[in-house]
Amino acid sequence: MSSLSPSPSLASPPRALPAVPLPTAPSADSASRPTSLLGARGLRLALCLVPVLLAAGWAVAHRPVVYEGVRRLAAADPGWLLAGAGLTGLNCVAAACVRQGALPDRVRPGLLLASQFAAGAANHALPGGLGAHAVTLRFLRSQGVPPARATASIGLYSLAKSGAKTGVLLVFLAATPAWRRLGGLVPDGRLLVPVAAAGGAVAAAGVLLTVVRPLRRPVTGLLRSALADAREVHTRPCRVVALWGGAVAMPLVQGTTLACVGASLGLGLPWQHVVLAYLAAGTAVGAVPAPGGFAVDAALVWTLAAFGCAPATATATVIGYRVLTDWVPLLPGTLLLSALIRAKVL
Repeated sequence: MSSLSPSPSLASPPRALPAVPLPTAPSADSASRPTSLLGARGLRLALCLVPVLLAAGWAVAHRPVVYEGVRRLAAADPGWLLAGAGLTGLNCVAAACVRQGALPDRVRPGLLLASQFAAGAANHALPGGLGAHAVTLRFLRSQGVPPARATASIGLYSLAKSGAKTGVLLVFLAATPAWRRLGGLVPDGRLLVPVAAAGGAVAAAGVLLTVVRPLRRPVTGLLRSALADAREVHTRPCRVVALWGGAVAMPLVQGTTLACVGASLGLGLPWQHVVLAYLAAGTAVGAVPAPGGFAVDAALVWTLAAFGCAPATATATVIGYRVLTDWVPLLPGTLLLSALIRAKVL
């Protein structure tokens, strides 16, 4: 009897069916990518428009002052005004030198100069120079500078700027006998109350850092990094020249700009008196947190009048100085700030 052989259909393995692609649901990343791109573009556009809107709002809020300054400058000597405009640009160069001198790392000089010109426009939005420091900090971070080093460089910049300005003021006080006319400008006891409050705030911050250990550790690390960077900067002669040379040049350039505006309007004061008036007024009320430095204007008019200038001419000089150094560069500085934000430099 013959054995049964398996049938071909049972012996062969089953044939695999062709794979049919199944519809897949869109992933969460692909679904959220257009939205995130639109959100990033909208945020970037808003950051570009915010400085322009701030500048426009400031100009509208100060229409009488802008009109008076432009009207006075229209009758001024254009040669002296052109010299003052050149010195205004030179002040940005001096500020860029101080920024580079306060930093051990080397950054691109063209972008650094552009950031300082844009920082002047940012100062009108935040008081006490915070706008310029914020723009510079963002610029240094985009250039690869670590956060601790960038923050330390801003502190060294402020220290060198204030120290050099005080030193220049002392030199002018020793060389110019006209400082005796400033005796009436010494603040009385009522104006010393904010100074005492500031001292109390500093003392409270010191006690807080001493008591709270989680707060003391990062602050101590930041101070240690700042001291190390300051020592490293002062071991390089080129950094020392840029830091302190630029810090000394800044108040001299600004005071000379005021003297040029005064000469264009017939102020009638010598250069050293105008520079001394600028230094004295800036030192007296320079710590008042007002955007754009407007708190210095009243003290500057008062100081020029104390040197024997007519109050109307002193007021016109200060308005012209403000127009030339702040208001005229405001629009190009704002546009440059927006361009740097769009180019992701800031």
